[in-house]
Amino acid sequence: MPAITHEEWQRRAKSLDLSGAHHIDGADEAGSGAVFAAVSPRDGQVLTQVADAGTAEVDAAVAAARRAFDTGPWPRLAPAERGRTLIRIADLLQERREELALTVSLEMGKPVTDAHDIELRAVINTFRWYGELAGKLTDESPHTAPDALALVTREPAGVVGAVVPWNFPLTLAGWKVAPALAAGCTVVLKPSENSPLSALLLARIAAEAGLPPGVLNVVNGEGPVTGRALGLHPDIDVLAFTGSTAVGRHFLHYAADSNLKRVWLELGGKSPNIILPDAPDLEKAAATAAWGIFFNQGEMCTAPSRLLVHSSIAERVTEAIVARARELRVGDPLDPVTEMGALVGVRHLERVLDHIATGVEEGARLRAGGERTRADTGGSYLQPTVFDGVDPGMRLAREEIFGPVLSVLTFDDLDEAVRMANATEYGLAAGLWTSDLSTAHQVSRALKAGTVWVNCYEEGDLTVPFGGMKQSGNGRDKSAHAIEKYTELKTTWIQL
Repeated sequence: MPAITHEEWQRRAKSLDLSGAHHIDGADEAGSGAVFAAVSPRDGQVLTQVADAGTAEVDAAVAAARRAFDTGPWPRLAPAERGRTLIRIADLLQERREELALTVSLEMGKPVTDAHDIELRAVINTFRWYGELAGKLTDESPHTAPDALALVTREPAGVVGAVVPWNFPLTLAGWKVAPALAAGCTVVLKPSENSPLSALLLARIAAEAGLPPGVLNVVNGEGPVTGRALGLHPDIDVLAFTGSTAVGRHFLHYAADSNLKRVWLELGGKSPNIILPDAPDLEKAAATAAWGIFFNQGEMCTAPSRLLVHSSIAERVTEAIVARARELRVGDPLDPVTEMGALVGVRHLERVLDHIATGVEEGARLRAGGERTRADTGGSYLQPTVFDGVDPGMRLAREEIFGPVLSVLTFDDLDEAVRMANATEYGLAAGLWTSDLSTAHQVSRALKAGTVWVNCYEEGDLTVPFGGMKQSGNGRDKSAHAIEKYTELKTTWIQL
């Protein structure tokens, strides 16, 4: 990343042009005039006023997407031409990388260095990868009777509603928008009300790259109004959602109550991270466990929030994580030396603090953190927090906290570790540290999770799918498999 000082990031933040209008049919739209405040968790200050969508604005965005799909050029372009547009979007995202990173950091609190180096890298790579894939998708012609010709074609599913959260606002938008566009669909995107500004900037950049009007629309607003309107809309053919399990249930109801649209869900997690005594490098395992739970302020559905460590090494591992928690630099997201920024808002901070208080009441031992910090800034900052002595039945071990709070649980044998790991309604991700190849394979198969990392955590690239089992959702983002969510298979049988 270019060497930009704290002072320079602050200067750029003051001069940033933050527009909160909806993006509908290729243009900014104020809508009804209703607005809500975009508040920065960095200091509690209002960034700008954002247009607030009701059903009328959602109807307008869906109508634009429907026209663009039914009569516009996008679905009818050669796939390779669609791909070239996605690559142009990636190029423009790269050109405006610093502006986008600063917007993400201001609206949701992550360190600007992480926004620039990790978040923007991910979304740029996503649009480029699906741009390169678009022209390589093929149909099928199965061998059948000699007097017939069978064709199996993959066709765009139609208008896609995409609802994404605030923790990785651009990455998760890209994971849905890019494959949907590559498939030939049109999209109505609803970002979280906590992070609308980066999504709006993405839509404007896409239009600048040559995306036709109506192909990507963005409407802002809260889930119970704007999200519900998308979920119930009869002209939405596919709904893709990342967020909480509770809200995912609502979208399934909305589909049942409307047009039976397909609903793809990537939901919550309570991911186990198992460290065995034969881990190839205990120091690395402990350091990775600490990084995994404190990265992005712990606001990750895959965060390894349950550390399952063998009792013979538990204290050694826990001490290393506690030491890291105490030295971690919590600070202004615009300061390049900051390692952990602000939680997304005061309301979320209070929710995480409530989990911490409950953990203490239930008898878990607080080893580090547990308190709000930097309150004088007006921002929503929390100390990195570590509990040990956690029982599997405690709330700390059962519920998704979505903050920098680690629960350490111990086990005495491998079967017990697997039982504990799977004793959750979630099944998004898991980690395992071992030197034994057979153990790595056997435990990975036994863990009920969509992704299992062995001797690492949060690794991977766009070639591999991502998604959950059980109440962590269905379908997959990333990889060529994501195209399946946004296409329909059609069989054509021609009698010769």
